[in-house]
Amino acid sequence: MPRQFLALSACLLLAACAAVPPAPKPCPCPEVKPPAEKPLQPAAWSDLPGWDGKDLAASFEAFKTSCVSLDKQPLWRPVCAEARGFSGDGDELRAWFEARFKPWQLVNADGSRSGLVTGYYEPVLKGSRTRGKQYPYPAFAPPDDLIDVELGDLYPELKHMRLRGRIDGRRLVPYWSRAEWSQQEAERSPQALLWLDDALDFFFMQIQGSGQVLLDDGSRVRLSYADQNGHPYRSIGRWLADQGELPIEQTSMQGIKNWAKTHPARVQELMNANPSLVFFREVPADGAGPPGAMGLALTPQRSVAIDPRSVPLGAPIWLATTWPSEDRPLQRMVLAQDTGGAIRGVVRADFYWGSGGEAGAVAGKMRQKGQMWVLMPQAYAPR
Repeated sequence: MPRQFLALSACLLLAACAAVPPAPKPCPCPEVKPPAEKPLQPAAWSDLPGWDGKDLAASFEAFKTSCVSLDKQPLWRPVCAEARGFSGDGDELRAWFEARFKPWQLVNADGSRSGLVTGYYEPVLKGSRTRGKQYPYPAFAPPDDLIDVELGDLYPELKHMRLRGRIDGRRLVPYWSRAEWSQQEAERSPQALLWLDDALDFFFMQIQGSGQVLLDDGSRVRLSYADQNGHPYRSIGRWLADQGELPIEQTSMQGIKNWAKTHPARVQELMNANPSLVFFREVPADGAGPPGAMGLALTPQRSVAIDPRSVPLGAPIWLATTWPSEDRPLQRMVLAQDTGGAIRGVVRADFYWGSGGEAGAVAGKMRQKGQMWVLMPQAYAPR
């Protein structure tokens, strides 16, 4: 989409933002903290809970999907080439990984080795290409007035950090928040990609980052993450708890939906508590899962979203956590194939459960503690 960018100096822009005192609206400077200096610590295979006796076949197939992208990197090219020609299973497959990889445990900056594991899924909504009484809620592509600056293109040390805002006169200011944008939707409606039937379901689609839409003509399309307004993500579950509307233990996705059904006049107020707003692009509804941050289809229960400042995209991870709302161990190899605005930290993962309501019910309950080991090729040496 064509954009008009002003010739701004990123260095001066950052300095100007840093000098701005606290204000009701956030500065468009990145708020992301740098990762720990050494988030990867050497480990042994025996350190991985449940490594012995686990079926790795589904994870191996997901790894070969990652290799479509990893194959472009010299470190990964040899193991990816071997993976394509390997057909073993069970103990042979486990031995294959042990011979070609080393485990590295992810460790937080404070030295702790546990972190948060949440779940996400691909919602399926009903929609139309035209606005109607049944479909009043628009989904938008990134708007022309959204300025998006990838700082790593200018300064490598700022990799994975971005500025988003809009031009007001000669100033770059924060882009519209969710509440501000909602006041402009009627005016912007000719630019809508699709029209959807439920505002709160669409809100949750934005949190998930993608979703399928079953159109009124019987066809299906995917809405895939394209950009974001630059505002930080705020939990509406936490907002409900802070307002005294729900106990924190009842703020699952289903609990929030139940609250919304009994408070329909406050749904927009609820959604506005999260100023972050996601814009989409339309893609075909192909493959088992939506495309992740690598542009590759996600594999249900084998793909996770991670913080790429600490975990290389595409890498295998041994995840040791528990099933949602249970103490039952959930230990398996997953692939770091996605990222997310709310996924920040070293030991942090978002587990992809799949598409539809059943996957959503499980994902909405997942908020577990877990540990993670990144499996890197033998030739890997930390800097």
